[in-house]
Amino acid sequence: MSDFDIAKARANFPALNTGYIFADNAGGSQVTQSVVDRISDYLINTNVQLGADYSVSVESTRRAMTEAHEQAAKLFNARSPSEIVFSSSSTMNLENLSRALENDIKAGDEFIVTTEHEANAGPWKKLANRTGAVIKVWKASPTVADNPYSLSLKVEELLPLVTSKTRIVAFTACSNVLGSIVPVREVISALRTDAKSKGAPKLEVSVDCVAYSPHRLIDVQAWDVDFAVFSFYKVYGPHISVLYVRSETLHASTKPLVHHFLNLDHTSYKLQPGGPGYESAYATTGAVDYLLSLTPYHNLKKTFDAIAIHEQRLVAPLLQFLTAPAQRKRGVRVVGEEQIGLSRVPTISFVVVGQNPIKSKNIVKVFDEKGGIGIRYGHFYAYSLVKELLPEVDIDDGVVRISLVHYNTVEETNRIIEILREVLAQ
Repeated sequence: MSDFDIAKARANFPALNTGYIFADNAGGSQVTQSVVDRISDYLINTNVQLGADYSVSVESTRRAMTEAHEQAAKLFNARSPSEIVFSSSSTMNLENLSRALENDIKAGDEFIVTTEHEANAGPWKKLANRTGAVIKVWKASPTVADNPYSLSLKVEELLPLVTSKTRIVAFTACSNVLGSIVPVREVISALRTDAKSKGAPKLEVSVDCVAYSPHRLIDVQAWDVDFAVFSFYKVYGPHISVLYVRSETLHASTKPLVHHFLNLDHTSYKLQPGGPGYESAYATTGAVDYLLSLTPYHNLKKTFDAIAIHEQRLVAPLLQFLTAPAQRKRGVRVVGEEQIGLSRVPTISFVVVGQNPIKSKNIVKVFDEKGGIGIRYGHFYAYSLVKELLPEVDIDDGVVRISLVHYNTVEETNRIIEILREVLAQ
């Protein structure tokens, strides 16, 4: 018997009481009641300036600057809460990080990025422009001979890009379009070994965990990563992001971004200019508590193991339908790996091509007209990935993406398939 109780999980989300099928979760998940309660509690009871000596400020500071960091550190398996940085979004966190690294980059240094979500590519491209560094691109390639869109990142295609000048490598733990999980630990191990053998004096690695964190547990220590980021609004919390910066890297490589008179060089707060929304930072603790409550063990690893097993029940029928011979003949092509398994999350993208193509926006329009289900089309900020698909896809139309999480049900998946069957019968 599974330790995961789907009814118990769904009961934590007020929005699910409406019966609406939320299938655009890679764009943002629903929030738990515990998150809502903490936002309200903070604003009603501790909405004062931080850092003062009076009792309400002491409690406000504890909530926003201590408890929030301690709980977020658990989701990274960070060694210390002092390695955690809050900001409004993962894009902003990585933009701030790139600015903080500016003095430690020299002309001719090489950055390797992917064509995945621009949050973990754009800041490094702009940093390269400011410093004279060189950009290289690790591109995904097909995994199935008869589907040129069946892309995934492969470590054997990364290593030839590494040289003695490689300084930063930035990639994703899970694609927000392709839905495939990258074996982060193995990639970084191979990367560090290869860079060392080629004489690279300093290599730092940035991993985008935004599309990974709702589905699997991050482990920055096991991964041996310098930077990792995710957004709590994809992990059942408020619209806020957290960045992990390895302590040694924080001290050796980054400059402070805060006011010059603040002596914060040895804390993660040096990368947190202006401060986040403190009620949102505190509210993230509700999301962590929720995740811990999902199994009887009160253990995050057990929780994410249970989530992964349940989500395979969502992945399997949808991928089986989209890759069936009838759909292949119809022109349906999954954008990403077609194989069902734990290396895949229930973020599934596709296009309909061939002699009787259907625009992605027209497929989504049918769902919109029927009502009760939310899916989406587009490039989802993985602009370069979708732009470079071959055969070419209209970038303004993009792909259809159906993205599910653990609170979605098999029944909801079957309803989505019913509508897809109607659309593809055209």
